[in-house]
Amino acid sequence: MSQLVTLGTQSKRRWMILSLGLTAQTASCSFLYGLPFLIPEMHARSLADAGTVVAAPSIGLLCTLIAWGAAADRYGERLVMALGLGLSGLLLVITGLTAPPAGPEFTLFVLAGAGSASVNAASGRAVLGWFGPAERGTAMGIRQTAQPLGVGLAALTLPPLARHWGFFPALEFPACFALVAAVLVAWLVVDPPRPDKVAGQEKPVSPYRKPALWRLHGASALLVVPQFAVSAFAPVFLVQARHWSPLAAGWFLAAAQVLGAGGRLASGYWSDRVGGRLKPMRQLAVASTLVMLLVALGDATWTWLVLLALVLAAVITVADNGLGFTASAELAGAGWAGRAMGAQNTAQNLAASLTPPMLGLVIGDSRYALAFCVAAIFPVLAIGLTPVGAERERRPRQSNSDSRR
Repeated sequence: MSQLVTLGTQSKRRWMILSLGLTAQTASCSFLYGLPFLIPEMHARSLADAGTVVAAPSIGLLCTLIAWGAAADRYGERLVMALGLGLSGLLLVITGLTAPPAGPEFTLFVLAGAGSASVNAASGRAVLGWFGPAERGTAMGIRQTAQPLGVGLAALTLPPLARHWGFFPALEFPACFALVAAVLVAWLVVDPPRPDKVAGQEKPVSPYRKPALWRLHGASALLVVPQFAVSAFAPVFLVQARHWSPLAAGWFLAAAQVLGAGGRLASGYWSDRVGGRLKPMRQLAVASTLVMLLVALGDATWTWLVLLALVLAAVITVADNGLGFTASAELAGAGWAGRAMGAQNTAQNLAASLTPPMLGLVIGDSRYALAFCVAAIFPVLAIGLTPVGAERERRPRQSNSDSRR
């Protein structure tokens, strides 16, 4: 009877911890991806200066993802999430209250982005520890909805706050959100159980001695290109090429983003049902290739076709994110999961930062169809790079270790 009570308590706890991880990640994303919504209020700055401000948090994120993952492997998820998110919130409070000049402002945004990076690997590692393989894909899919939730929340709150109070006071919203989330994490999150350390036992061997994780990170980075081709250029495409109003384009793409969040959940559930992440990820790479070609065809033909293709692309091109993230942790093992998820996010963010300037050169004045065709090349490369065989090899070893227990 006591065992049943313990299992029931753990079941409730893990869903609560997942919701707290989702909240922490949403708070992080509302800052990291919310600054572009404040560009209209940067009246005294050139577009280049505003772009530098928007890029600053991503620089901090890229420089610290792997380090935060290593810290989560060693010290636990709760401490890392609470410390990093709390630091980010405090730095944003300081920035909003002091309205510093350009140099210190840039530094503070870089440091705040570096603090926010703690949530990426640590919250994913908590999901890995608290959910078994049969539920892990769904749980990670729920966690992955944090990005569209954070972007949507920023879109709803930051522009009106900035319009009434100004750029710097508007920063207090993501700052307070981060601080509240950090307190909740420190108070309520419990680190998942870890295997007992045996005296004299060797440290886990680096999984990067084999090519599987390198291939997975590379394939995931390639699959980011069509995702950001859609998110970066669909708004300007609809306004310039299809003569929509910015408001209408924004509402249309916001609705598509909601569907994209549903796609992340569906792909996670799918991977749980088939018992693997990488085969669905490869199939989604095929689908991403086809849907980007469909977008290009729609641009060259009918408006209804390009709108349908953009909606499908908004769902399909983001659906693999959680699969690659979960697979990187599973292939790395518990001892290296944080670092592997940090490396996974680093590769994806590098690809995301390079995609807009690369495709912008291809588009030029109006060559959108060509750019979408170029974006379709990258998931084709990911099809062959995805290491489906590594996951097949891992299952027999798991079964053998289970039988020995």
